[in-house]
Amino acid sequence: MSLSNSERKGDARERLLARLLDAFDEDLPAPEVSLREIAARAGTSHALLRYHFGSLPGVLAAMLKAHRSRDNKALFEATRQGTFDELVMAIWQAYTRPEQLSRVRGFFHVVGLAAYSPQDFREFIDSLDDLAEILASLAEREGLDAKEALNLAFVTIAAIRGLLLQEILTPGVASEDAVALILRMSKDRTQPGS
Repeated sequence: MSLSNSERKGDARERLLARLLDAFDEDLPAPEVSLREIAARAGTSHALLRYHFGSLPGVLAAMLKAHRSRDNKALFEATRQGTFDELVMAIWQAYTRPEQLSRVRGFFHVVGLAAYSPQDFREFIDSLDDLAEILASLAEREGLDAKEALNLAFVTIAAIRGLLLQEILTPGVASEDAVALILRMSKDRTQPGS
């Protein structure tokens, strides 16, 4: 059985992405770093990076998607038997660790670029709802109907991302107290008769 060109390209892209992730560990390349510098660190050529990812933002988006997928899987496993609130706090604590700063900055950089050219970041954009889906499943397990659970999850993720952006721009202003307030507000909203 022979592989099609798209299957071979996909395998090569995944291998190249694995090399990038290994070369940069938990970090992302800074936006001002060139594709040549990234390629040198990953032991590949900038032409291959351009072929498989298109540009530096494409490299960043692919790396972020892979990191987020792994992080989200770990967060869900850690809180599988937990509550909605426990997962929200775990998300906040995971993404506000000092070693996550590069990735959080990279996330907002790529989101900003995607806002101007969503067609160039479709795969990344499509991956953004994964945490909301996990949170919604926990909210449903806690008694909310599917639509309300999904709405609560989306609003919660939006609030967390807003607080993370605040933390990047003005460190120390946002805190777990703000996340706790979000959780209290969501409880007030979901109480019968509210």
